[in-house]
Amino acid sequence: MLLTTSVVRGSNQGESHGGVYLIDLAEQLVEQKLDWNTADIDWQGRGADRGLRGIAFDGDTIYIAASDELFAYTPQFELLGSWRNPYLKHCHEIDTWERMLYLTSTGYDSILGFNLDEKRFDIGIHIDTLNFRFKATTYDPNDDNGPLLLNKLHINNVKCSEGGMYCAGLKTGGMLHFNGKSVLMAAELPAGTHNAQPFRDGVLFNDTKVDRLRYCGRGEGNEDRAMAVPKYDPRELINTEADDSRTARQGFARGLAIINDSIVVGGSSPSTITVYDLSANKQLASVNLTKDLRNAIHGLEVWPY
Repeated sequence: MLLTTSVVRGSNQGESHGGVYLIDLAEQLVEQKLDWNTADIDWQGRGADRGLRGIAFDGDTIYIAASDELFAYTPQFELLGSWRNPYLKHCHEIDTWERMLYLTSTGYDSILGFNLDEKRFDIGIHIDTLNFRFKATTYDPNDDNGPLLLNKLHINNVKCSEGGMYCAGLKTGGMLHFNGKSVLMAAELPAGTHNAQPFRDGVLFNDTKVDRLRYCGRGEGNEDRAMAVPKYDPRELINTEADDSRTARQGFARGLAIINDSIVVGGSSPSTITVYDLSANKQLASVNLTKDLRNAIHGLEVWPY
């Protein structure tokens, strides 16, 4: 079972602009759990504030991020609470580590830390470049001395481990590693990637510009996999008037979940979930949620309940 969120790129005010879906891969069943439709967002641009984003779990609590708000639900999708912060803008992916939940604040080139016990935003980590080197500056997200809303790096993913924090974005040039003091390039990647994260002895990511899910290994044999995402006959698609590089297109690869050391799951548009076997270099299964070209997968996680 998988849990995924979606963004309806280019949707209009009054229309649904995203949702949450529970997917049974074995039975090829899709159950919509939430339909997102709120007028209190920025409707400008392709994605803007539309839809729901990253997903994370803490015990029996499901955390789901919108562009500028964090929501908590029960496994039955009953709302437990929500939290905003002035430095949370255009959030993409989120991740839990120990007793913190980390959120990418793409608009502010930051990672925000949300204290899971105290239910408050505790720390901001701003990533910037200085003399062609990356640097991290911490700040208090509860005062007015934080960074400007510039979106220079378009940070869209964060993953934490005992070795530190990894983050990446469309314009970072690769996957960055923050050890608490300095920021170094952990792996160079193509421009325009999503969901870049350490995997086995390399890096797993969506190479969004070329419609591929990729794994680049560093071990013996330098294993490299590039798996094409599904595409459909254009005659099957709806809302194709939105088809341009700025609004929506099919094959847009985003969303990534790991089943084991060989089996991974990726998302693409129009909203499709695909299971890949990296060792066999092939697709195992695919589930399509809709043929609406504007509807794109965002967050994707293995359902733990």
